[in-house]
Amino acid sequence: MDGTFPAGSQLGEVQLANRLNVSRGPIREALQRLIQEGLLENKRNRGVFVVSLGYEDVADVYLARRAVERAAAELLILNADEEVFDRLEESVRDMAVEAERGRWKELADADLRFHELMVRSSGSKRLRRMFGTLLAETSVCIAQLESAYPVRARLVEEHSDLLGALRRGNEEKALRLIDAHLEDAIADLTNAKNRGSARRRTTAHD
Repeated sequence: MDGTFPAGSQLGEVQLANRLNVSRGPIREALQRLIQEGLLENKRNRGVFVVSLGYEDVADVYLARRAVERAAAELLILNADEEVFDRLEESVRDMAVEAERGRWKELADADLRFHELMVRSSGSKRLRRMFGTLLAETSVCIAQLESAYPVRARLVEEHSDLLGALRRGNEEKALRLIDAHLEDAIADLTNAKNRGSARRRTTAHD
């Protein structure tokens, strides 16, 4: 889900098995699982393809993430585990390093790791399971728009502010920051998709 196979790419069992040097059985099982999770689509009489996510898909993914991450934040505040907060702080530092270096992909990965750690540390198995699928779908959204997606200057600050609210037990502020962060992400991804479409139209008319 890291963009190796662009949206619309066809995936064949034989080609993948040869590429990964494994038998076709595990490949078939993996493809079926990804189809069930909505990351691939099986087109009748054509084969299996990487999904192309539109605005509605992006908005839906982030709407679901909002529900999961808000619940996780409430549990983190309730548990108030300083070791968890320390690990989240380390994740924010990783983001700051990548932002300083201007490395887009590494910053995006660090961003997702922060949110994954937040949900994983909530103690809820079901939240973790739900977020696993959402994380994969988020990676698809970002990978499809890597060339256009802007690195927002406030990205590190947003996560630092969220961590501060969690650490202080300020639930109202933490939930508000989660909402704002995910809404900004939807806007960024949508604007990037629109810019990419506009460039393709311009190129087609050149």
